[in-house]
Amino acid sequence: MVLISRLLLRKNVLNSPGVRRFDQRWCDRIRLYVIGGHGGNGLPKIGGIGGSGGNVILEACDKVKSLEKVVKGEESKRIKADDGGHSRKVRLLGETGESKVIKVPVGISVTTDEGEELADLCKTGEQFIAARGGMGGIEASQFLGSKGERRPVRLNLKLLGDVGFVGFPNAGKSTLLRGVSRAKPKIANYPFTTLRPNVGICDFEDLRRISFVDLPGLIEGAHENLGMGHSFLKHVERTRILLFVVDINGFQFKPSSPVRSAFETVVILNKELELYKRELLDKPAVCVATKMDLPNAKQKFKLFKESLSDMENVIHDPTLVNPDFVPEKLIKFTDVIPISAKHSPKSVTTLKEKVRDAIDEYEVRQKLALVEDLDQSVQSKLAERSTVF
Repeated sequence: MVLISRLLLRKNVLNSPGVRRFDQRWCDRIRLYVIGGHGGNGLPKIGGIGGSGGNVILEACDKVKSLEKVVKGEESKRIKADDGGHSRKVRLLGETGESKVIKVPVGISVTTDEGEELADLCKTGEQFIAARGGMGGIEASQFLGSKGERRPVRLNLKLLGDVGFVGFPNAGKSTLLRGVSRAKPKIANYPFTTLRPNVGICDFEDLRRISFVDLPGLIEGAHENLGMGHSFLKHVERTRILLFVVDINGFQFKPSSPVRSAFETVVILNKELELYKRELLDKPAVCVATKMDLPNAKQKFKLFKESLSDMENVIHDPTLVNPDFVPEKLIKFTDVIPISAKHSPKSVTTLKEKVRDAIDEYEVRQKLALVEDLDQSVQSKLAERSTVF
């Protein structure tokens, strides 16, 4: 009785208006235990065959935005498909167990506990059988149905977006997202960082749409999962281009930390991406210098742009960059753009057009690379046939 009373009181308190639950947060990773249905038994006397157990299927759906909906109603996080029907005199072939279809957000990566990737669901309607049902009983199994597969799987949501914001906390990413789209992330006149990704859609006059993803701010050591760490970096993998958002006045993580210049900020971000996954540096990138409405911003931007144009040499100057932060591979920016998202709508419009051009150029390169690969494949096949004949 005491336990029941505690649970009821807790439920009433949590559901009371004005009471905030601190466990309510955006969910982008969960662990499930999936169990395929047990196969039905056969009927030895007349050779009846048992029905197969149902499968547990994960299906990508664009209407599902968070993994919270996946586990809604499944508090135990154990998901089981229906068992197959037994064979009987009135039905020699047992019924097939009904499969359990779980709708998941688009962009889900399915892995084992050991990190082995099982599936990547990037398009609406894509499916993956997480646990197969057991086979129905037949003569070879002495008419006994077999157990279904059972295993734990981890679901990791990696957001799909055209443009991913990369930057330190308080660099102006959320303000920029408001400027380029209709999204309304939290912004304020005091330092803080976004704790969950926000997606904004930018609509152009010709009906073209580009999605911008405001991701949690990085800190030094993010590749080692410090701060928001991998919770941020994993979302960068799915974006088509990177948008480095840098405060032109520099960045200071806390009062005891050194002040990083805008240029050193770019170098550290470059290093963090390289240490996490080197391939990310091959993505097209645009650099945005924010807060250009502040005093002396134009002079700082001029020096910043000069340093970026000669980045290969400047990074080796110990007075400008800490040698520990020097990356082996440098990111290449298609453009460096100064903006004031709050006070200069014109600069935001320029940014949107530049980003659109960068995406178009990226798509052209991707298509040319695909055509080249297909051409090489065709040539190799023709060469193999010529040697045969």
